[in-house]
Amino acid sequence: MVCCCKFRGTCLLLVLICLCFWSSSIHNVKAGEHDSLKPGDTLNDTHQLCSENRKYCIQFNHQTTSSSYLSILTKGNSVIWTANRNQPITNGSGILSLDKSGVLKIESQDWKPIILYSPPPQFTNNISIVATLLDSGNFVEQQLNPNGSTKRLLWQSFDYPTDTLFPGMKLGVNRKTNHNWSLVSWVSETLPSSGNFKLEWEPKERELIITRIGKVLWKSGKLIKNRFKHIPEDSQRKYSYTIVSNEDEDYFTFTTSNEEPLTWTLYETGQVISSDAKDIAMADKCYGYNNDGGCQKWEIPTCRDSSDVFESRTGYLNFSSDVVSYETNSSYSIGDCQAICWSNCTCVGFTSLDEDDGTGCTFFLGKSLEGIILVSVGQKFYMIVKKPHHRGTKKWIWISVIIATALLIICTSILFLIKNKRKRVVEDKRREEMDTIMEGITSEGSTNMKDLEGELNKGHDFKVFSYTSVMEATNNFSSENKLGQGGFGPVYKGILPTGREVAVKRLSKTSGQGIVEFKNELKLICELQHTNLVQLIGCCICEQERILIYEYMSNRSLDFFLFDSTRSKLLNWPNRFNIVEGISQGLLYLHKYSRLKIIHRDLKAGNILLDENMNPKISDFGMARMFTLQESTVNTNRIVGTHGYMSPEYIMEGVFSTKSDVYSFGVLLLEIVSGRKNNSFYDDEHSLNLVGHAWELWKDGVCLKLMDPSLNGMFDPHEAQRCIHIGLLCVEHCVKDRPDMSDIISMLTNKSAIITLPTRPAFYFGRKIFEGETYSKSIESNTDSTKEISTSNEIEQGKYDVY
Repeated sequence: MVCCCKFRGTCLLLVLICLCFWSSSIHNVKAGEHDSLKPGDTLNDTHQLCSENRKYCIQFNHQTTSSSYLSILTKGNSVIWTANRNQPITNGSGILSLDKSGVLKIESQDWKPIILYSPPPQFTNNISIVATLLDSGNFVEQQLNPNGSTKRLLWQSFDYPTDTLFPGMKLGVNRKTNHNWSLVSWVSETLPSSGNFKLEWEPKERELIITRIGKVLWKSGKLIKNRFKHIPEDSQRKYSYTIVSNEDEDYFTFTTSNEEPLTWTLYETGQVISSDAKDIAMADKCYGYNNDGGCQKWEIPTCRDSSDVFESRTGYLNFSSDVVSYETNSSYSIGDCQAICWSNCTCVGFTSLDEDDGTGCTFFLGKSLEGIILVSVGQKFYMIVKKPHHRGTKKWIWISVIIATALLIICTSILFLIKNKRKRVVEDKRREEMDTIMEGITSEGSTNMKDLEGELNKGHDFKVFSYTSVMEATNNFSSENKLGQGGFGPVYKGILPTGREVAVKRLSKTSGQGIVEFKNELKLICELQHTNLVQLIGCCICEQERILIYEYMSNRSLDFFLFDSTRSKLLNWPNRFNIVEGISQGLLYLHKYSRLKIIHRDLKAGNILLDENMNPKISDFGMARMFTLQESTVNTNRIVGTHGYMSPEYIMEGVFSTKSDVYSFGVLLLEIVSGRKNNSFYDDEHSLNLVGHAWELWKDGVCLKLMDPSLNGMFDPHEAQRCIHIGLLCVEHCVKDRPDMSDIISMLTNKSAIITLPTRPAFYFGRKIFEGETYSKSIESNTDSTKEISTSNEIEQGKYDVY
């Protein structure tokens, strides 16, 4: 009996020792106990980390039933910053951790870690590192001195604004790193992912601007005596503004005198409202015809009037299907729906398609909103109404206006009569030149310049630029502005009068991209709206000049980094895997979710552009083809593309389909993994190309030997093997054996084993003579396989061939 008791006591003691050891080895921060994470600490989704005076707390916030986000919240539980706004945690619980090497990251059960900050390799003294939520609302990682004071700021949330601007947070640009500070709206009230409205600082004009997909909707006016012209006086009394401009950075920031700091939030409607409910900017009221409160003017549809405005209503909707249309794009917010409805003359009202998350659009077409019962409850929607005109009460005002108008008309008429003859001669000459150019552009039809401009502008923020404005933007196409030289002509950096940076693609007269490709690229890209596709801003057609204006991508093209032994080190594995995922999402949109099925036909590393955050965007649609949704394959007599990326059925028989792009994606995927070009990799003994080499390694069970040496072994072996597996499936010889893009995305994101095994790929052996060449041949006229080759990969040292 005594022995039994002793045994029980010993067991209890062992249990207590184990519990103590376990609790000391796993330190999870509990609510309200700390404002900091130390190396080895974690924060799970059941706890929160609050600032010293509990003004703000950071926690995993379940914005929807299926998604959670790491967010900073106010006392009233309003979300003011989100760490993973575009990467929600959808499976399992989220964990914020600061590991002992100083890496601050978000982890979840079924997703790869989201790295918020990773110290440089030479930074070894990580014991004194902490991640702290400050009472300013700034979440920082810093190195401390022995006395607890800050030695060095390593990372801060203020450098990565979402939709809310705090006192002390910057709007502008860091010229050393090209990092941009701007606010980006949520998609909807419940979805924090990036919407289409931006609040930015324009350093040239020294004013705040609100844009939607690049179009400037609102300007604050210049800062004079600590006041912006177009922000209501009552809304900015409590602010003190600061503007900094030097060779390192250009930015705007503000401070407030209140104990409770005021913040500005950019909403999905385009409004900016302060935390004390004051209106800062009302871009949702900018219709293109008015300049009230900083609104900008632009060309509006002829069917709209200066008295037309959108007003919100509630009621019950009872429409027949023939007067309703839908936009199912889940990235469209209510502000996007308003812009689309405004540009469609048949649209008289709209509402969100998905009432739960506020995304997508439902448009009401016709001449009136018949079928709506207006009541104080029901569904919220917006309708176009006529704004009442304000009649003046003093006759002399109207008399003055009439006299001034009459004088203006008389003066204009006199000037017109004097210059009319010379102007008519110039216009006739220019019209003849333009008709000659447009005759080539419209070889498939009889569209003239005016029709083409109208077609491209319909429903899109697309602009036809004058040649003079393009010359000014590029400093007369100066060599200092030149970004690169490709087979289709040079690419220049330009700056528009609004201060926006653009890339200007000037097609050479001897380029392989002819009139047909130019028209094709214009029509195609204007129809495409996706975060992983490059945005076409406008074009210029003047005499023999054909110019495309794109959004500027600060990190150039993928091949600029990938195939350079030094720069490839900047592409770590998380960046590469993110690039693979982004390209696959862009291709899925082209193949399945755009209005027409689109095949790119020239997918390669040089046509993948990288934004400031190394996110990929597919570019160069000069060789793309549109399908109807019912078509699956097409035969062509003109084969175009780049050797090493073209599928066997396309290059041999002229048959192409979405699976042709899948083949190109597979080659590109193997290049991203290995850091080597397909057509520049040869085994000395067998003359294998990269695809063949990958297959040999796969057969031998050592596929990870394919990995880029510049990664120094720092990669997830399971993700890497999955990418190689998918790449080999994509380059299968038979079309039916290749997966489609939806299957590829599923395989990339699902960690379960891939059942299908690859077989020996097509084009197992490489041919060195075709390295880096764009291929163009006519099947009918080239039966002896004589090829017409035009080089499109002539990359200058330090430059890049893109757009």
